Amino acid sequence: MSDLKPLKTILPTEPFELESGLSLIPRIRLNLTIYRADKSVSPIDEWKLKRSLIDYLKTSHSISIPEEEIKIFRYRDLKKRKREDPVARGSLFVLDFGFLSKKLWLNGEDGVEKEFLEWRKGTVSEMDGMELSLEGVKFKLSVEVPKGDDFGAMKKEWEEIAAFGSRGYARSEKQQPDTIILRGVPSRWFAEPRVSSKPSMLVTHTIFSAFGKIRNLDVGEDNEKGEHEDEDDGNLVSGLHCKIVVQFEGHKDFCHALKVLCGRSLNKQGSRLRADYEVTWDRDGFFRNSRNRAEQGKRWAPATDAGGYRSGASGRHSQDSRFSTDDSRRKRFKELLP
Repeated sequence: MSDLKPLKTILPTEPFELESGLSLIPRIRLNLTIYRADKSVSPIDEWKLKRSLIDYLKTSHSISIPEEEIKIFRYRDLKKRKREDPVARGSLFVLDFGFLSKKLWLNGEDGVEKEFLEWRKGTVSEMDGMELSLEGVKFKLSVEVPKGDDFGAMKKEWEEIAAFGSRGYARSEKQQPDTIILRGVPSRWFAEPRVSSKPSMLVTHTIFSAFGKIRNLDVGEDNEKGEHEDEDDGNLVSGLHCKIVVQFEGHKDFCHALKVLCGRSLNKQGSRLRADYEVTWDRDGFFRNSRNRAEQGKRWAPATDAGGYRSGASGRHSQDSRFSTDDSRRKRFKELLP
């Protein structure tokens, strides 16, 4: 099994197996943004755009991509958008690296990662800014690697923050990041089988322990639609996905885990579904802020919530207040007695 291999030696083209029948499979994801390149107001034909991209990749890069691995989402109210605004966005996935295997291994195992990243960078550079003519209607393509797939860029970001200070990581603290945020994974994959469809802390802890020792863990529903709220991509169904925040004991385990999670998708044994999650590092001190909110809740929360139920912390707080109030009343009553 690949999980017996040290994390730092996992190549970007290798899978990584986890507990509960889960595995991380390598992929290249490219984010696409489509703009108009002429004065036409004709709507974009998604099928023609996909075929154009498939033909280009096959001819220019010897990459074969099934049509279902290109996803295009049109923005709503195109007539109300400015001409320089994008008309659609999408993503393109490469899962088969057979075309790249010989080229990578010519450099030896030590050079695979460097060659892989250089190839990806070159492909993005060639595709970014290219024009596509779909039966006389021209569109311009913007292509980029998602931030969550670029470990080098994220590492550079937190190193700059450590050097110059920003947000939660002040320069005086000299604090290195240790927390990963994962969004868009199916809740039931992290649930206890035959018990619940909601994600379990125990199951999630077991799965992520493969990356190193865990200090803190938070699991909850991920119902935020994100930045692309005005596109025709269907309705968001509550509870299907979860957001996982993992704080590791050390910065080294955090780095190895983030590097393995970058550029991969999550598969479940026996399922045809693939989770193309988003991963990043915690820039805002999630657990530190959570503790602060919890302390504020203990000080300011009322005795009962809207449903009439009392939380443990607020219950204890209100109970203490009631006892102290009763004691003071008894004292005043005694003072008034002759």
